[in-house]
Amino acid sequence: MTKQHWFRRALDNIYLLAGIAASLCLVMILLLIVLQMLARWTGEVAPGIPEYAGYFMAAASFLAFANALNRGSHIRVSIVLNAVPPSVRRLLEVWCFGIGTAVMWYFVYYAYRFVYWSYKFNDISQGQDKTPLWIPQTAMLVGAVILAIALTDHLIHIILKGDHRITRDLADQNHRE
Repeated sequence: MTKQHWFRRALDNIYLLAGIAASLCLVMILLLIVLQMLARWTGEVAPGIPEYAGYFMAAASFLAFANALNRGSHIRVSIVLNAVPPSVRRLLEVWCFGIGTAVMWYFVYYAYRFVYWSYKFNDISQGQDKTPLWIPQTAMLVGAVILAIALTDHLIHIILKGDHRITRDLADQNHRE
């Protein structure tokens, strides 16, 4: 197994694991909602459940981004890309991935600072749960880093190989028929 092949598999596995973690966060949201319903039916109080559901929703969103990008689940406006010659299409895709990569790494920088200062100041949630906010913010940061890596991965691949690695979704395939 070559170094490139090993590295490619490692990145793909990271994207897949982030997608699996996102789906587990969605399951946790379901469990929290059921717990909240049971608590209401029995007259018990379950403090902090809405806050934790929100934390898991944010984590699920950010952790799912890279996997969704690789599977073609993000909305891509390909009407312009399909209308131009392949050489222009490649330049447009390099430009799009370049802008996306730059913006995402910029976001990662400030997300890191956000988590760092929340930790430094011991910032806690305003709800009854009193959770240190750096904990749920870290899931957002991890998802953002994985998406930035995925965008960088696609940018390098399109520059070196001339095409992206995004697999098209069924809706895009059906529109071309």
